Amino acid sequence: MTNYKKNPLNSTATPVSKPSLVSGSAEVGEQSEAALQVSWHRVSIDEAGQRLDNFLLARLKGVPKSMVYRIVRKGEVRVNKGRVKPEYKLQANDDVRIPPVRLAPAQELPNPKLDQIASLEDAILFEDECLIVINKPSGLAVHGGSGLHFGLIEGLRSLRPKHEFLELVHRLDRDTSGIILIAKKRSALRSLHQQLRENKMDKRYVALVAGNWPTNKKKVDAPLQRNTLKSGERVVRVDTAGKASLTRFKVLERFAEGTLIEAEPVTGRTHQIRVHTQIAGHPIAGDDKYGEAAFDAFTKQKGLERLFLHACGLTFIHPRSETTMRMEAPLDTHLLAVLNKLRS
Repeated sequence: MTNYKKNPLNSTATPVSKPSLVSGSAEVGEQSEAALQVSWHRVSIDEAGQRLDNFLLARLKGVPKSMVYRIVRKGEVRVNKGRVKPEYKLQANDDVRIPPVRLAPAQELPNPKLDQIASLEDAILFEDECLIVINKPSGLAVHGGSGLHFGLIEGLRSLRPKHEFLELVHRLDRDTSGIILIAKKRSALRSLHQQLRENKMDKRYVALVAGNWPTNKKKVDAPLQRNTLKSGERVVRVDTAGKASLTRFKVLERFAEGTLIEAEPVTGRTHQIRVHTQIAGHPIAGDDKYGEAAFDAFTKQKGLERLFLHACGLTFIHPRSETTMRMEAPLDTHLLAVLNKLRS
């Protein structure tokens, strides 16, 4: 087992180690004739095993999903000159015919010299030829969109311009800090996604919650349903029609007004820990969506200016070496300062 241990309550820890395509660069409506011609792609060993539809969606950035399925259904996409279904699993050396389609403009990457981007280099906990493990800061979305010029993945692509493939393995909410995985190879992404599907990846979070969390409250098992309001805001509620969701909990430290807990999400639903702590009657400090106003006002007096939820630990199997990787990330100095004020 490879153990990259960092005490989540220790802010002084340092990073363990740092060791022919369809183009989307032209403006929509102004692509060259060459970019609007049929192209052929030979599937590499690293690309083999993925579904045809997922392959096309990744390659044809900006093309609506409905159009991708339509060109497959109409036979405009061919594999080895024959019609195939969207769920066809690509094999090494397959020849894929990609018809001419108009793509959205390529997103311009942020300047790697920007302070927020340059600081990501120091947040990297581990990196090799397959993946990057990074301690994401609070306030940084995992990807751009919804008015955001860039997110974590765009920042890393800016820092690693020579890597053609960099993709998020999983996600964290914008205001949640902590460990997140980035795949540098498609084969690594497939392996890590399989671990997620089979619940072979162990995730641990630290959270400060309102009130006195009962010692015998070791889990919350409640189905969650994601809803989108007219404003576009995503809200998750407990609903019998929702997806099965299970989180395990353990008390780490008690304070007069709150409790520091460890949360282990067995499933990976949107806002799962935040909603499960809320329905348990102990919402997370600084949660503007599921929080408790009185507790938030109290913790704000103690200096808290963000959601107190941090992904402190992650255990997974390395996609290439097959060794067990145990990564740990410290709380930032801001959260440590809040805890020290609660102790005093």
